[in-house]
Amino acid sequence: MVFHSWSGVSLSVCGLCCCSFYYIFLDMSEFRELFSKAKHIAIITGAGVSAESGVPTFRGKNEKWRKWLSQDLATPEAFSRDPSRVWEFYHYRRELVMNKKPSAVHLALAECEARLKKQGRSVVIITQCIDDLHRQAGSKHVLNVHGSLMETRCMSCGHVSVNKRSPICAPLKNKGDPGPDVPDAQIPVDKLPRCAERECNGLLRPNVVFFGETLDSHILTKVEKEIETCDLCLVVGASSIVYPAAMFGPRIASRGVPVAEFNIHTTPKSEYFMYHFQGPCGTTLPQALAQHESEVF
Repeated sequence: MVFHSWSGVSLSVCGLCCCSFYYIFLDMSEFRELFSKAKHIAIITGAGVSAESGVPTFRGKNEKWRKWLSQDLATPEAFSRDPSRVWEFYHYRRELVMNKKPSAVHLALAECEARLKKQGRSVVIITQCIDDLHRQAGSKHVLNVHGSLMETRCMSCGHVSVNKRSPICAPLKNKGDPGPDVPDAQIPVDKLPRCAERECNGLLRPNVVFFGETLDSHILTKVEKEIETCDLCLVVGASSIVYPAAMFGPRIASRGVPVAEFNIHTTPKSEYFMYHFQGPCGTTLPQALAQHESEVF
């Protein structure tokens, strides 16, 4: 059963619209009653959350970088074939994200986690986003299923480290312009980001999951535990077309656990969920997660 949020509903057309508004209001009230009683909440977030901070989703009009599709650059084969070009692409994405701030969605989630922790309740964010804005907003319990732009991994020793340098290496300064006529920088491989671990100096890559790669098994194990133990789930700004993350919400729903979807439109998985609140997540989510009158400290 799919419910629609009160975003976009007109009250001035006729009595039917007012009636619809009344039932929609009850749906949000009903959800908030469930929210007030939940002890362990899993929140699955997707690119729509980052989009509200101005981060491109790299689909549609943003699907191309120069003359290449982003999914053709974000592969192990592309990195092996031309690490300079792939690093330019990711340098562009890193610099773009570093200039963005957490949205109302990020802030509402962080505030909710901190508030509920004081009540002995838990919130975990399972995110497909790689921009680190959840942590920047203050969220502590975050599982990055697709990795992070702010981390690197050594191709030689495997060391993973947080890396927020701008630029990440001198030769990449002012590189990465996405214009279709911009030539590749063709940076020599020994001048690309290198491992700082003792006596390694191996080539670094972004610590993100490329197309064709499997998700980190350690992260997946943690995700599986959350999926099996949560008593309420929110799916926020996720297109529900990227697997395996697209099935996290439906799997939780299959246990009989209430799942609420927050998105600007319905998705291929909306039919699996008890609630669908339609509209900008920055509008619908903060009201859904606001302090409930039954909460005590």
